[in-house]
Amino acid sequence: MIHRGSAVGLTLGLLAASLAACAPRVAEAPRPGALPSPAPAPVPPAPRPPMSDGTVAALPGWAEEDHRAALVAWAAACRVHPGAPERAACAAAADLAPVATDDLARAFFETRFTAVPATTADGGPGLLTAYFAPEYPARTTPSAEFDAAVLARPADLVREEGRVLRRTAGGLVPYPGRTEIEAGAITTEILGWMRTEDLFFMQIQGSGYLTFEDGRRVRAAYAADNGQPFVGIARPMAERGLLPRDGTSGEAIRAWLAARRGPEARAVTALNPRYIFFRIEPDDGEPAGAAGVPLAPRRSIAVDPASWRYGDLVFLDADAGNLRGARRGYRGLVTALDTGSAIRGPVRADFYMGRGDAAGEEAGTVRHPLRMWRLVPR
Repeated sequence: MIHRGSAVGLTLGLLAASLAACAPRVAEAPRPGALPSPAPAPVPPAPRPPMSDGTVAALPGWAEEDHRAALVAWAAACRVHPGAPERAACAAAADLAPVATDDLARAFFETRFTAVPATTADGGPGLLTAYFAPEYPARTTPSAEFDAAVLARPADLVREEGRVLRRTAGGLVPYPGRTEIEAGAITTEILGWMRTEDLFFMQIQGSGYLTFEDGRRVRAAYAADNGQPFVGIARPMAERGLLPRDGTSGEAIRAWLAARRGPEARAVTALNPRYIFFRIEPDDGEPAGAAGVPLAPRRSIAVDPASWRYGDLVFLDADAGNLRGARRGYRGLVTALDTGSAIRGPVRADFYMGRGDAAGEEAGTVRHPLRMWRLVPR
């Protein structure tokens, strides 16, 4: 779950969905990004004639693709594919990548692959959303602004038969909820201090990048959760009159929490009893997806593993986005390297935008009707 949150100043309706959803990405492995927004249904794109012969050169917008960039990205990630034909093509791509021109890369794809369309049950378009890796400021000591502790996985937390339990002198008991943990009911290492709103959103995301006051940069990666159910806070905030019913975006929730740091903010975040613990890792570039391979910005997607395999070479065609500020569309070659609890179905993808505020702001505008093709070695 690299998964779900926000960078400072984030304006993502995407994150509001994470807060309202019942299946947050952090319930899985660490995954950067956010759950897709339950925005209005996308407008289907104008019908296009289906490709009949699988010719890669006939893919929509193929001539405008940056073929060399696509080849380099796939060559760096395709080794995770389990299929022998794909591994052979991967080895050839790795050999070609250092010397490839755009023409050579284009010829590589056109001569070695066939494009096989993915289809939905009703034949209609699927859905493209997007995610990103958030970045936050952090401190080594607490202050009025940085008042939320980033906690390591406690030594007394155990998993048994799918349950998260606490080991005590009297035996195993259910692990405490957010309120008890934040009140000091457990003992564990403090990894740093964050703003309340940043930590809350990073816990929804499952991971994030921290920059400390001395310039040190690290990755806070998902280590464990307390086993409590995820409860979105957007609806109860509206029901209590804390925010208008049509104003529960991620930006609005973040601003409300930021203006009320301390007991008032914690009383609201406590509406979600799920609590995420972290571990500190080096900041060595882009985060890895579920396939264990670093995600290349704008060349990696999360998919449903029931329909796709990690390392699959995929062509996306997504246009007619209907969220405010949305770009016209996204089209090109990407690699399947990640998954998420809301990514389900054969024509469903979550597009990795990269790290930081700009990536997050764009990710929040992506909700586009989608067509997908799997490029299969000949």
